[in-house]
Amino acid sequence: MAIETASANRSHGGVQGVYKHASAATGTEMTFSVFVPDHAEGAKLPVLWYLSGLTCTHANVTEKGEFRAACAEHGVIFVAPDTSPRGEGVPDDAEGAYDFGLGAGFYVDATEQPWAKHYRMRSYIEQELPALIAAEFPMADMGRQGITGHSMGGHGALTIALRNPGRFASVSAFAPIVAPSQVPWGQKALPLYLGGDRAAWREYDSVALIEDGARLPGLLVDQGAADNFLEGQLKPELLAAACKAAGIPLTLRIRPGYDHSYYFISSFMADHVAWHAERLKA
Repeated sequence: MAIETASANRSHGGVQGVYKHASAATGTEMTFSVFVPDHAEGAKLPVLWYLSGLTCTHANVTEKGEFRAACAEHGVIFVAPDTSPRGEGVPDDAEGAYDFGLGAGFYVDATEQPWAKHYRMRSYIEQELPALIAAEFPMADMGRQGITGHSMGGHGALTIALRNPGRFASVSAFAPIVAPSQVPWGQKALPLYLGGDRAAWREYDSVALIEDGARLPGLLVDQGAADNFLEGQLKPELLAAACKAAGIPLTLRIRPGYDHSYYFISSFMADHVAWHAERLKA
């Protein structure tokens, strides 16, 4: 599981690295970024995962997320994977649509052809990449993990946390797709990746998982009120209703004037890092 260092830069007293490796889960080369704050020799630091949204790679949050100062302050490692497999032979949407195929893996393990061979982002994020981080970054305390994400990545963060009870001490999201089974993005992607049986979609739908009994200790969500996807694709009110019915503590902050972009994410990233750090203390 050796990794190749693509770049390493000193930042906020730590090191921002970008790494590549051959993934067994996707059958492709995968790229991810890791920020490691300065720390004492032998120290173990908690890990915060960030899952990106449609069209993105690891680079969007790495370059525009403005997380490093907060991670350095709180002593948190920040890991940002890609959103889908890439490379020669990896299928893409025939019409080049932004919301399916490359950049739009939806963090599922596809079962339908031609997607099933490479589109195994669930296995990659839940199993392979954590094992790689544990092996290659000895300062990473895998017993203290948090997870967050944006849009499609918010969907990934919520569903992964709900499917893996006890793994993540903290869960948050920025403008997440909370019920893909009920909105156009999911109603396009899920049948193509998973087939027409809607029961198979439920393990990739946060609201459905909560309805089916999955629980979280608490949840922080920030949502821009000026987000043009708010009413048609995101529907945070569905998550709020599901959490209320299940007794899951949810802090849902609607931010006036903010849209779906990294201007929004970077404005509240430090808040999220601090929120996770408080819950990830030893």
